[in-house]
Amino acid sequence: MTQLTPPLAARFMDLTLSHLGRQFPYKMDFVFERPEDAGLPIDHHPIFHGSFDWHSCVHGWWQVLRLARLFPALPEAAAVRRRADATLVPDKVAGERAFLDRASARGFERPYGWAWLLALHDEAACHDAPWAAALAPLAAAFAARFHDFLPRLTYPLRVGTHFNIAFALVLARRWAAARDGALVALIDARAQAWFGADADCQAWEPGGDEFLSSALTEALLMGEVLPPAAFRTWFARFLPRAAEGAPASLFTPAVVSDRSDGKIAHLDGLNLSRAWCWRSIAARLGEAHPVSLPARTAAEQHIAASLPHVAGDYMGEHWLATFALLALE
Repeated sequence: MTQLTPPLAARFMDLTLSHLGRQFPYKMDFVFERPEDAGLPIDHHPIFHGSFDWHSCVHGWWQVLRLARLFPALPEAAAVRRRADATLVPDKVAGERAFLDRASARGFERPYGWAWLLALHDEAACHDAPWAAALAPLAAAFAARFHDFLPRLTYPLRVGTHFNIAFALVLARRWAAARDGALVALIDARAQAWFGADADCQAWEPGGDEFLSSALTEALLMGEVLPPAAFRTWFARFLPRAAEGAPASLFTPAVVSDRSDGKIAHLDGLNLSRAWCWRSIAARLGEAHPVSLPARTAAEQHIAASLPHVAGDYMGEHWLATFALLALE
């Protein structure tokens, strides 16, 4: 089984540190409300102005903090801690928080960026450092947005891109587990309402620019929400032929034709996030379950298809190491 090693962790940290503060190119999620709004990305986002876009910068920080905790003796981990001490500070967080108060920012980064910010806060809290306390106002703001948004979301977002609701709720629920019981209850209720009766998933995926599996992120969420026995029952209905490797689309790595195209390069992320899902689902089902072996085999094949391409072109390089960490850890 492909595993996370110190050399690989060092490579990921070094790679991500190289672009966390790289201001250009940068894709803004921004609505101009007045002439004074014109400015550089760093003017609006004192922390998350690198890594091509806001959400990639957020989960890049999650990735390097997590690796620094898992491999604290590496020189790259020391570099991460120095950068975090200078960056994850209250005055810069206040600048990020102020952006959210804009009238046009109600749906800013919903739900993908919301969830990754909570994951970053959750990871920061695992360190003997002031970073989590500094990030707390942002975490509280996005948790409040989940509380407001989820009851109003009539239908689930089943797409394989940033709008996917199941992926976001996996991360949000893990943050809430130790902090916000009401949010856990809300997530569980919405997951049951949206996905509880799903059966015989056909898995018409991937789409040409997807980096998440609609089917597998749904299963991953239900594995978090349901007790083990109930999850096994639900999974047997949802993917009744998984032990036979069907639907084949879920067991076959995506082909990436052009890694310089930012959208097509998403498919490397799909391979890595599917590996994460399959490994997690197999663990939930248990070693003796008939789906466990094909799931783990599929995970290995998906990792092999895309791990060699984490670096090489900035369209993937600015974010893929995060998904490689999910797959390997």
